[in-house]
Amino acid sequence: MDDANELGKAKWELRLYVAGQTPKSLIAFANLKKICEEYLEGEYQIEIIDLLEKPQLASGDQIVATPTLVRKLPEPVRKIIGDLSNTERVLVGLNLIQIGVANHQKAVGDI
Repeated sequence: MDDANELGKAKWELRLYVAGQTPKSLIAFANLKKICEEYLEGEYQIEIIDLLEKPQLASGDQIVATPTLVRKLPEPVRKIIGDLSNTERVLVGLNLIQIGVANHQKAVGDI
């Protein structure tokens, strides 16, 4: 067991599949970076895969659209398609918060 697991902190391995440096790809990366810094500070690794340069890598994670975020670790693998601008959706998709908690936080924020 490594130090991260002993402390109860999982190491997050994230892959962001993009198709060139389009505005949507750049927004997705900026949104992902912001979310990681806020919720996973020091516990994550982001790998950017440009499918224009390495299209053969799309089949490994069964990528059908870009940008797509793939959470490799912790398992299970999860995918989120889009520019990641909906933070709540990304947090639920990454299993960083539960749907009920997200709805509660939204309700509290609406008061």
